[in-house]
Amino acid sequence: MVTINVAVLLVVVVMWRLRRRTEARSRFDEKLTVVIVLALGVLIAPTPAGQGILNILGQLASGVTQASR
Repeated sequence: MVTINVAVLLVVVVMWRLRRRTEARSRFDEKLTVVIVLALGVLIAPTPAGQGILNILGQLASGVTQASR
């Protein structure tokens, strides 16, 4: 039996949706993409990869804040 990781499936869906031309998207299409990306974020956040991304973004934000002072 083959199992599909939901996060991997959502990554594929997001990449497929973002490849479309911007002019061809409706407001509903854009909102649906945002909802899918948020769901992907919720699935990735508790994983080690999600914690690494959070750490990198935190360091980047800290660096930007210190550079602006």
